[in-house]
Amino acid sequence: MNYQDKLERLIDVKDGLIFTKEVEEAGIPRQYLNILVKENKLERVAHGVYLTPDTFDDEMYILQAKNQRAIFSHETALYLHDLIDRDPIEWSVTVPYGYNATHLRNEGVKVCTVKKPLYQMGVTELRTIYGRPIKAYNKERTICDIIRNRNNMDIAILNESIKRYLGSKDKNIPLLLRYAKELGVQNYLRKYMEILL
Repeated sequence: MNYQDKLERLIDVKDGLIFTKEVEEAGIPRQYLNILVKENKLERVAHGVYLTPDTFDDEMYILQAKNQRAIFSHETALYLHDLIDRDPIEWSVTVPYGYNATHLRNEGVKVCTVKKPLYQMGVTELRTIYGRPIKAYNKERTICDIIRNRNNMDIAILNESIKRYLGSKDKNIPLLLRYAKELGVQNYLRKYMEILL
């Protein structure tokens, strides 16, 4: 099998979305990406990111692939966990302090920063609507994050998502309370729980 056939098979396995680093890891010279671009079998959508023309543009997956330190959070995580009904107007991500996220803000992404020790707390793997893996915060971390950010949030979204979380079968209250303590929002969380329970 020649390199081009090997690359086309790899693209099929990856559902039409391929990264330069994956091509290199497979031992295929990167110039074969350019050959497929010239043949209109691939389109370069960002630095090191290629899509087949018939593949849906999976924005969330591409955003995170280009910015591996970005973790979906806040309203976007609420949406991914089905804790709100409306699609987010803009994607929300969290990055560690010190990460230069100017390019993300320029793309219309809402960026939150957090101290490095708290950055990985509650990270889980979810799936985009196209079935590709992405990193987001779990429900408990997300609830704590929106309470921390309550002054910049729509109060209806805040109340609805907390109410939905508390009514869900897979809630983990001990974990929620532990995260609330670490993130310094336990008193606010207790107030919301008293009101909404």
